[in-house]
Amino acid sequence: MPRFALEPADEAFFGSAPHIFTYRKQFAAPPERVWESLTSDESLAAWGSTVKFVNWTSPRPFGVGTTREVALSPGIVRVDETFFRWEDGVRYSFYVDHASVPSLRRFAEDYLLQPLGEGRTQFTWIVAIEARPAFAVPFKAFAPVLKAAFGRLATDGEKYFRERA
Repeated sequence: MPRFALEPADEAFFGSAPHIFTYRKQFAAPPERVWESLTSDESLAAWGSTVKFVNWTSPRPFGVGTTREVALSPGIVRVDETFFRWEDGVRYSFYVDHASVPSLRRFAEDYLLQPLGEGRTQFTWIVAIEARPAFAVPFKAFAPVLKAAFGRLATDGEKYFRERA
């Protein structure tokens, strides 16, 4: 499968990217359990069908510099990720350094867990995307579809923890 290199991103990209999608969900689990799921071998693939697989390519313990490969269902889109922020039990952020699609210039995600009490977690997820110039116009038209597709993953997480409460 071809791999296209992307430019790195940092935390400033979450405020400056041309496309920023923010999702907020309340999960029926304490932050420790949500974090355990996010950093498990299955990670997001356990939440539903949106993510086909997650393959951590760095040894534990994870932290800044950790890498992994993720395939979105049905497996056509694959990305290699590098974590640039890691606050154990609270937050992590990564950028995509390679993707199987040529349309992306920069892509990053931020996951934040905040305790709500009574065994619940406020899950905040930000997806920041910049398309390559040749793809900018079609990407803008496609962005609402992409936003809804990413939103499904957040909803999958909400359902996953509700069913295990």
